Amino acid sequence: MKNPLPHISNQTARRYLLGKQGLWPGRRFQGKQGAATAIRTLEKVQVDSVSAVARNHDLILWSRVLDYKTSHLDELMFTDRLFFDWGGVLNIYPIEDMPHLRTVMLGRRSRDHWVKHIETHAEAINFVRRELQQRGPLGNRDFNDDKRLVGAYRSEKETGQALYGMWQLGELMTHSRKGFDRIYYFANDILGTSLYGPMPHLTSKPPHVPEEEIAGVERHLALKAIRSLGLTTFRGRTFTPVCRKEGSAWSRVLLKSLVEEGEVAQVGIEGQKEVYYMPAADLPLLDTLEQGTIPDEWQPLATTTLGEVNFLAPLDNLIGDRALLKALFDFDYIWEVYKPPALRKYGPYTMPILYGEHLVGRLNPKLDRKTKVLKIDGFWLEDDAIAKDKQFKAALSAGLKRFAAFHEAQKLDLSGIEDMALRKSLL
Repeated sequence: MKNPLPHISNQTARRYLLGKQGLWPGRRFQGKQGAATAIRTLEKVQVDSVSAVARNHDLILWSRVLDYKTSHLDELMFTDRLFFDWGGVLNIYPIEDMPHLRTVMLGRRSRDHWVKHIETHAEAINFVRRELQQRGPLGNRDFNDDKRLVGAYRSEKETGQALYGMWQLGELMTHSRKGFDRIYYFANDILGTSLYGPMPHLTSKPPHVPEEEIAGVERHLALKAIRSLGLTTFRGRTFTPVCRKEGSAWSRVLLKSLVEEGEVAQVGIEGQKEVYYMPAADLPLLDTLEQGTIPDEWQPLATTTLGEVNFLAPLDNLIGDRALLKALFDFDYIWEVYKPPALRKYGPYTMPILYGEHLVGRLNPKLDRKTKVLKIDGFWLEDDAIAKDKQFKAALSAGLKRFAAFHEAQKLDLSGIEDMALRKSLL
């Protein structure tokens, strides 16, 4: 008879997830160094261009890092070169991941889609390569070619398509940004070749990537994803192969081996049928949390989420698995920014509100950069009764003030909060 899985309460599961991702019991990182620690703790941070307020990646760090400034991330990425961005779903990764993602980049060069891309745009790729060699780092706007590609994704210009393909396949990387525009240059010149070996130019002949190297990278990325999430089920995206065409069957074999090796542990959660997976090294944290104690390494530097609510970015690491969010927090979330206004239930940039260990509502913020007015354009609570709670009102007021200060807003417009008594208590 198999030993029963260790079971934890829903409260412990929530606290573990939040603490694992640097959100509970409060901000425990600070300043530029804290931002670096936060990214490494999260394993990756998703980048997005939408800027109703600060951009997604900066909001993710702000919600975890005391005294965070957007300049911190620019310095960490483009001056210190401790992190880099890459991927169709664009994420920021620690530079230590480059050797593994290099294998992914090389492996993708053999995909039919990219073979065709290289062949179709060979002339443009060679032209872009020469321009970069002669002129130095360049962005899409630095090319004025007239050739347009109807319906092309990322850029209508052929040179833009060439730049994007060279970046996706590793010949180029992000040198810097001008505004939010990516400036490209050769990966070998930015990082040197000692970290991961020279990255060859794109050719129509795909490079050979040994099977053992691919298997090692898949294992590394699966473990990285589990550490990033903290808790996950098999049906999530955690175990989707990135280098292979095989699907769930191969992923199940990988997961089984990680459990047998003791790298990954299985755990049950109160009232839930599914088996959850987590880093085996974190099992002692569950024991600490089950006893009602906060792990020493999670102690906040300032206030807790009971003393000051936190606002989570639409693409925050915590809310990426919507099924998990519903199961553990009883919170439904859909980012409605790409929905037509008539089909939105809330607003285009709704941010979940974290109070204690619970997601108690959401707000839709909008920043007018000219007038420096931060407007709360919409505000919704899961349970309206909490609006009468004095502790919550004080925590909400403190959270809004910190949010406004981060955006350097001179005025906070709360007209989107329909509860007049609540609104007056926040002014």
